[in-house]
Amino acid sequence: MAQSDKRMPQIGMIFKSREEAWLFWVAYGGHAGFDVRKRYSNMSKIDGKVTSCKYVCAKEGKRQQGQRESIQKIFRPETRTECKARMCIQLDRESGNFEVTDVVLEHNHLLYLPQTCHLMVSQRKISEFQAFEIEAADDSGIMPKAAYELAARQAGGTFNLGYTSRDHRNHLQTKRQRELAFGQAGSMLKYFHDKIAENPSFQYALQLDCEEHIANIFWTDAKMMLDYAHFGDVVTFDTTFGTNKEYRPFGVFLGLNQFRETTIFGDALLFDETFASFRWLFETFLAAHNGRQPRTIFTDQDAAMGKAVDAVFKEAYHGLCTFHIMQNAVKHLSPIKDEAKDEEKESHEKNDGEERDEEKESSILTDFGTCMYGYEDKAAFEEAFNNMRCKVHKQTWLDSIYKVKEKWAECFMRDVFSLGVRSTQLSESFNNSLKNHLKSDFHIVRFLKHFERTVEDKRNKELQSEFQARKNIPRMKMSTPMLVQASEVFTPIIFEAFQSEYERSMAACSKMLDVDKYVVAIGSLHGDLTYEDERIVIGDSLNKTATCSCGMFERTGILCGHGLKVLDLMNIKTLPTHYVLKRWTREARKGNILDKQGRNVVENPKLEAMLRYKELSHKFHTMAYKVAYSTECCSLLENALDSVGPMLEEKLNASNSAINEPSNGQENVDPNVQLTDDLLRAAQLKKKEVQSKNSKRKKIWLDKLHKGKRKVPKPAVTTKKEAKQQKRNGDMQPQIEAGDGGHKKEDNVGNEKYDVIESFTQLLTTPTYDDGSLYGGNMF
Repeated sequence: MAQSDKRMPQIGMIFKSREEAWLFWVAYGGHAGFDVRKRYSNMSKIDGKVTSCKYVCAKEGKRQQGQRESIQKIFRPETRTECKARMCIQLDRESGNFEVTDVVLEHNHLLYLPQTCHLMVSQRKISEFQAFEIEAADDSGIMPKAAYELAARQAGGTFNLGYTSRDHRNHLQTKRQRELAFGQAGSMLKYFHDKIAENPSFQYALQLDCEEHIANIFWTDAKMMLDYAHFGDVVTFDTTFGTNKEYRPFGVFLGLNQFRETTIFGDALLFDETFASFRWLFETFLAAHNGRQPRTIFTDQDAAMGKAVDAVFKEAYHGLCTFHIMQNAVKHLSPIKDEAKDEEKESHEKNDGEERDEEKESSILTDFGTCMYGYEDKAAFEEAFNNMRCKVHKQTWLDSIYKVKEKWAECFMRDVFSLGVRSTQLSESFNNSLKNHLKSDFHIVRFLKHFERTVEDKRNKELQSEFQARKNIPRMKMSTPMLVQASEVFTPIIFEAFQSEYERSMAACSKMLDVDKYVVAIGSLHGDLTYEDERIVIGDSLNKTATCSCGMFERTGILCGHGLKVLDLMNIKTLPTHYVLKRWTREARKGNILDKQGRNVVENPKLEAMLRYKELSHKFHTMAYKVAYSTECCSLLENALDSVGPMLEEKLNASNSAINEPSNGQENVDPNVQLTDDLLRAAQLKKKEVQSKNSKRKKIWLDKLHKGKRKVPKPAVTTKKEAKQQKRNGDMQPQIEAGDGGHKKEDNVGNEKYDVIESFTQLLTTPTYDDGSLYGGNMF
């Protein structure tokens, strides 16, 4: 009964403000089962203060007669019944409080069931925490219907949720409108500055064109900076299309972490794929990472990209993606076919001649693949490449790819530190993952938020690998001091690779050629006993080194079986520290990293707060679940929350005011975080013209040549359609300019003469402008 009296309005009740009184009336309506609304508020003409208010049942009064009798397309049912339930409050000017002066609690209609109270307008409200969960579900790719059902299950039913599925969808619509409140460019800048507010180590950069429109965009967060500092020795870069509404090329810098999993170093949205854009991007990338250059970078065969890499990454080895090279080889190394065979192929008719052509093509591609991977000796490569050249009729592509053989041929990359990477397949795999989270119709802000999902997927896999590495004990096939040491130092996947080389060293035969010089061959038993190619290993027992001619350690950072064999011959039973690369160890991430401002880069500054929230929310949910079935316990818990709630609010407000209070008496504004609305709205993206699928083909030079020749219309009777067309053309003529004497300027178009180019010789010798137009009259 006490609980009921506490929630029931009574004459003489005091409220600090009319907002508090209104919330009380709303809560009472929800508890009793009726909808509420405000009837009126009286304002003093002297000081403008509200002196009295009347809160009523939503069924109070009746709809106006004109509204009920008007003809409507959709019938609107009557809801009001002249209910007299009300609560009136009056301002006490001495205390400034509002006092309840009149209360009527009887209704002349049926009250709503408790299970349907959440459908009342006054009770449908999405709390701040619920809004966070709704937006989090949307950012995670959960459909609205599934997200609403999940929230209802967590709350114990839709009647406990406090809002409807329509409210859920409306909130998402409002959220998307809020995301673009400043336009695409301004909202993107706000997104970046919100990230800086969360973590000051977040960095972004923009390149503006001459009209101050945003052309190119680059960003990197704290985790990417830490990853590059630890694993940025080998980088792959590639671009992909179709990830955003603006159809901008999306570029991402990737690498391998200590578990040989994909890690991200930086991202970019470019306006185009030109040398200037790539050069700005690469320079910005290095500046964000304190100017540290990678040892090796792999890209595709894009000429503008390659030129920019050579201009910016001067200390890095530039390798070409072998996957893209083989794709181009399939296109350019096809055997010659005569016209008859081409027609047969187009009509999909198979014959013996085509089978022979396929065999030749397969043979050429096999030879090219052998040139790419199979030769360690440069002379052998040159001989094989020349032999293959004789089999190909058109050698243009072969000549072009031969000029950059140092970037793709195995024999020229023996000493290149590549971690075993020879292509941009990391980027290709990452781009495939993007397709699971991105759509081509996403605007840029929505693209950025959904891109975070892909990044989080990769980082969650790394956390899972880290967990498994700490949980599972590596499986050692033999217990030796070196393997025990390696199992404790290396990550599991690197230990497996090292243990494989250690096993190979056990099957190796060796012979000393000279002092500290050995020849080593590893044997294998597959039917007959066979040996791999012999390798020369230079051993130094004093410095504990074993330098092998295979160059495996120099390329991958893992010592080969030949070197391990020589270390064993020199009675070195533990792995020397200089053969333990930190990037492959369990301690790869240890150490402090500084950003450009000299601050320590922290991956997640809110980690401790998130852990505290996790612990507290678990306690509160558990407690609420336990006491929900006990009225006495619920009352006790509510009283405790009502008591401690104001104290916590007061403490939080005091701490926030102390943080925001400036020390010098001036307003504390961070120029890197605070942006005015005007600046955000003024930002614009450089427009990119996207050619539609149904657009016409581009005009070639011959079309432009014929464009200049106009046919003189015959003086014949025109049709109505032609007359309308002529009238429209006439309306598009420029108006008479002031100062021309009131006379229309002479039309040079009709009297213009064009030089006719009558031969290809004249065409080739005719000068051209920079834009491709031909000299010899104002043709364009």
